[in-house]
Amino acid sequence: MEHHHKPGLRVRLRITAARRRAWLSAGLRSTCAKPPRRDPSDSVHKVARREIGGGHRRPPRPAAPSSAAFSCPEKFRNFQLQEEYDTYDDEVHFLVQLPFLWNRTKIIEIVAAKDVIFALAQSGLCAAFNRTTNKRICYLNISPDEVIRSLFYNKNNESLITVSVYESDRFSSLKCRTTPIEYIRRGQLNDGFPLFETESLKYPGFVEFDDVNGKVLTFSAQDSTYKVFDLKNYNFLYSICDKNIQEIKISPGIMLVIYQKTNCHVPLTILSIEDGTPLKNFSQLLHRNRKVDFIEQFNEKLLVKQDKENLQIIDVRNSDVIEVNKTEFMTPSAFIFLYENNLFLTFCNRTVAAWNFRGELVTSFEDHELWHPNCNTNNIYITADQDLIISYCKVSKQSKDCVDSEAAEVSPMGSINMSNIFTGKCVAKISPSDPTLTVAPRKRGGSRSTIRSTVPEALEDITALFYDEDSNEIYTGNSKGLVHVWSN
Repeated sequence: MEHHHKPGLRVRLRITAARRRAWLSAGLRSTCAKPPRRDPSDSVHKVARREIGGGHRRPPRPAAPSSAAFSCPEKFRNFQLQEEYDTYDDEVHFLVQLPFLWNRTKIIEIVAAKDVIFALAQSGLCAAFNRTTNKRICYLNISPDEVIRSLFYNKNNESLITVSVYESDRFSSLKCRTTPIEYIRRGQLNDGFPLFETESLKYPGFVEFDDVNGKVLTFSAQDSTYKVFDLKNYNFLYSICDKNIQEIKISPGIMLVIYQKTNCHVPLTILSIEDGTPLKNFSQLLHRNRKVDFIEQFNEKLLVKQDKENLQIIDVRNSDVIEVNKTEFMTPSAFIFLYENNLFLTFCNRTVAAWNFRGELVTSFEDHELWHPNCNTNNIYITADQDLIISYCKVSKQSKDCVDSEAAEVSPMGSINMSNIFTGKCVAKISPSDPTLTVAPRKRGGSRSTIRSTVPEALEDITALFYDEDSNEIYTGNSKGLVHVWSN
């Protein structure tokens, strides 16, 4: 299997046509579904949680540093700014009819597959670039009134799924479309085809892509029906219809069905992800009059946290409970489950921490203060070996690269930090204060983009990040709608 066909790192992606709200139980990003100047109260709310690993079929690895972790400094040595792609140019005015798509907005998502780089702007404009020729291939907005809300690379059939809303129905319904990467490379966008046309995905309906189990989950609010499809061929598998369901969480091999909370408990059911067969019914006791911060399922472990209460880790096989004091475990803004290593990462107030399912803090990260206060999983990448986290971070005042600590504190530029998940140590970084970091010289006879940004400018206000492990390249997008390629 080729390296870029691994689960990448976004394994679970839910897109919901929803109103803006605070979600605390998973990694999140909220973007406008309607043009901002028309009605900012309506939004598409995306919960993008990267649940990493090959699924329940592989045994967990021991939590010990891999050999790849020790080679990281060498792997990222001599990284330079190689290319710059602009999502916006004069042609955009002729290709899309919605004026707000013409306006330069920040990059919110980057996906790369088979030497094609996809950059999605907050406006809903999505461009594809050829990494070999360094030219823009096309815009993926095939309809002039299409606003693309999210991207998902389906490694099962080497295709890109776009999730969009349209002006023709007042941006109210999500529409999915799949196009093979090879067709996109040739600019044959019309050879793709729509998905889930029978489903009504109006608010609060959603579609969720789960790469770990190879499934798609849809929810139609119109008739309170959840449906599960095969991600390989999009065949319908089974449906669940129950108005009392509050939420469904997906874990390797299973689904956790969370029903409406009663006075002091919440009914739960574990289903087989393959055919929907009930595996276990049980109730979880709750503190009365306490808000539920989150309920999460990880294999046989259930994580329950209520406002101002301790974290509970329950083994659903025997009901054993481990409690973590509320002063030690703060409710995070995002989770990343590391299935291979039997750990989970939490993101809270710009900090990252790794925990095990005995409730123990495994790793506190040094020199890894995230740039954005609200965790956005599109600014974070975890390698397939689950030993390295790459993030856009604030420049540390203690950094050896930094000469003026006061300047670093107010610097508009951040750094791209690579940290070992097992030790918490920063093993490499792309820093604006690194005197050896430059724009790479043009290679003779090679196809090269025009780079107008300086290195510090390219490291300013990065809003999306993706690491291609096969080519050892980092792609970043910024608030100006530019995409930069970093490699050695």
